[in-house]
Amino acid sequence: MKLRTLLSTCLLLGSVLAAPLASAAEPVLRFAILGDAEPKPKAEFPGLAAAVGHVNHLTDTLDLDFVIGVGDIAHKGTELQYEAVTPVLQRLTLPFYPIMGNEEHGSSVERYLEYAQRWNQGKAEIAGPRYVMEFEQVALVMASPDEGRDFHDEGVAWVKQQIQQLHPKPVLLVVHGAPAGTFPERADKGIHHPGFAEVSAQANLIAMISGDLHMDLERTEHSKQIDGVHHLHIPALERTKIPDENHHVPMFRVLTVMDDDQVLVDTYQVGLDGPLERHDYRFSLKRPAQ
Repeated sequence: MKLRTLLSTCLLLGSVLAAPLASAAEPVLRFAILGDAEPKPKAEFPGLAAAVGHVNHLTDTLDLDFVIGVGDIAHKGTELQYEAVTPVLQRLTLPFYPIMGNEEHGSSVERYLEYAQRWNQGKAEIAGPRYVMEFEQVALVMASPDEGRDFHDEGVAWVKQQIQQLHPKPVLLVVHGAPAGTFPERADKGIHHPGFAEVSAQANLIAMISGDLHMDLERTEHSKQIDGVHHLHIPALERTKIPDENHHVPMFRVLTVMDDDQVLVDTYQVGLDGPLERHDYRFSLKRPAQ
């Protein structure tokens, strides 16, 4: 009896070992995210330039698809700043998909769009301040603010409509400022329009990606989940403001969508090899039921 049991166990173990191993998840979309650049007082962009070089270097090893920007590239939207930053961004080897920030609203939408086309040199078409990038597993809704860092009724309605039309596809919403209060380190800044709460409540909105606050990732809670939506802060490349301006380390983030619907967020310090594990963040494209 004991012999039969032993033989049965061996046969079962052999069948398990012979079974093919489950295939590991594979990336289906990967992109870099650059934060605020807008330098003061001089129109100089050393942090952004170094980040562009770093992203270009990563492109071969990580197979990046494109780069997005969360706004505030040209301080006060001056032509001087736009002209100074253009050759820096033109060195990106990948398409660059930016949105406007409050700084770009210091000038006109037309000026921003003119330079957004120059930055891409034909690699991408930026037709307006708001647009949608749709992929097989996920969509990015790129939503520039209407004024400053906030939205008017029309802007809120547009964002909500895009997310609803994309349902049930998961959506990542790219905005310049997060809803006010999302990051208590500076709770007064951000989106104040009361109608934006309906945007946050959309069942297929998975994450909001924002910049604006210039937060030091080492001393703030930069990634979190609130009411089912993940909020990712993208650090500024030229200046840190929160919790103070005494310590600045330029960083950028890379977001990877896997074929098992997991999303990996890695943070890179400009000039250093490999992501900073202490800032890793992970979430699923499946929003938990409320």
